[in-house]
Amino acid sequence: MKQETTDKLRRCFESMAVFKDLTQSNLFKTLGLPSFMRDWLLQRFENGDGVFDAGQLQDFVRTFIPKHDDWTGIKDRIVVEFERVKILAKITVNIDVVTGEVSFSLPDFGLRNKETMIDPDVWDKCKDKLVSGHETWGMLELGYRPPDDTARPKIPGKIRLLDFRDFCPYTIDLDYYKDVRKEFSVQEWIDVVLGAVDYKTEGYDIAKANDKDGSLPDADVMRFTVLTRILPFVEKRLNLMELAPMGTGKSYLFGQVSRYGWLSTSDKMTRAKLFYDVGRREQGLVGQNDFIVLDEIQKTVFEDGMGSVLQGYLEQGTFTVGNYSNAADSGFVLCGNIPPETMKQDGYAYMFANLPKVFQDAALIDRFHGFIKGWNIPRMNSTLKIDGWALNSEYFTSILHQLRDDISYRHVVDEIIEVPSGSDERDTEAVKRIATALLKLLFPHVQTPEDISEMDFNRYCLPPAMKMRYTIKYQMGLMNEQYRGKDLPALRFRKEM
Repeated sequence: MKQETTDKLRRCFESMAVFKDLTQSNLFKTLGLPSFMRDWLLQRFENGDGVFDAGQLQDFVRTFIPKHDDWTGIKDRIVVEFERVKILAKITVNIDVVTGEVSFSLPDFGLRNKETMIDPDVWDKCKDKLVSGHETWGMLELGYRPPDDTARPKIPGKIRLLDFRDFCPYTIDLDYYKDVRKEFSVQEWIDVVLGAVDYKTEGYDIAKANDKDGSLPDADVMRFTVLTRILPFVEKRLNLMELAPMGTGKSYLFGQVSRYGWLSTSDKMTRAKLFYDVGRREQGLVGQNDFIVLDEIQKTVFEDGMGSVLQGYLEQGTFTVGNYSNAADSGFVLCGNIPPETMKQDGYAYMFANLPKVFQDAALIDRFHGFIKGWNIPRMNSTLKIDGWALNSEYFTSILHQLRDDISYRHVVDEIIEVPSGSDERDTEAVKRIATALLKLLFPHVQTPEDISEMDFNRYCLPPAMKMRYTIKYQMGLMNEQYRGKDLPALRFRKEM
């Protein structure tokens, strides 16, 4: 990032800018922390020059951020020693509609809601923060209510929530974020976005300069392809597919940067896990996350009958499992690896032969809005990792999470794009949805069609969206001759608005 852009970033975002040096990140690798938690700690411990005391930070992590293996010791302190223990963890709240009792679970440690309780006075004090999402990160203070065998009925022992402080130590001003975007050029803003998700924009110029066999596109294409991975963070029910060589960082970006998504590497995927567990009466992953990424998709085994459930959900955002029906906003991303001989044909070879059987159906593939050509991204190396000032990842992904609810961008896209009569509705919707996500990501200040130029929209929004959709359309034609030779609608920028 150029010094001028860095200065602008620090001036405009002040405390939301942190100094990240992932080229010297042995400490954070050892601690095993995701990006959003790492940046929260950096914001807490760094001084104005980006320097922090490693020992002090390590002491905080050891004291307040336990690993799964530490849980038995923590229970001993709470239940046996009657200590009040503070930990930074993810909490899920349950309200029993029959008894009116409020309890919680800690999914990372296997603590279930039947083992816990929240007293009414604590609930009254903390509920506004605890009900803001299905799962909430924060600083928890835990205690114990011992059992009472003399009572009738007997009162079981339970772990109590004594206090809760939200993980997010600041109030997000979405209007300020939108307005301050005007201070940056498009290229500067791309640098800012890449830094927010831990990438160094200059690294792609270096990768191109070192590209001996000519396999990589120019640096701008590389950078833009990385940006397309972020689109499900900012747009509801955006369904994408990506095939890429190993080591290009897709698992890191989808699994470590945002606390609002879920990266699954499970070898077995069921209706209960994805949508609804009838036996436990619990929501599945789609009801708990902004996006679900199924990594190593070629190795994933799907339960029989999943095709129809997936097809309905990917189309309408609704699902039925048994007698239970509901809706959700989570997008789906399928990720897998691709052999070199296939990717060299740049999407014109048939790429879906190794996908699970459930995805050998063009009608289901049609529900995916776009395709990410992951071979346009170089293999991860130290030159691509951020080593300077950048936006706090936790702050940035929280902004994207909030932008998912802003429907004004779709209204702008509907006004800007002219759709020819008779256009395929699914193609049109796919292109518009991707274009909307790109508009939110790169032009968050745009609130009316007049706020973005035809040149910018035609460079950064509409043609990229159409290219991503075209790859899906072309692969469908290779899969099923019914779809062969069908072009995308000739969507274009509306000249008169």
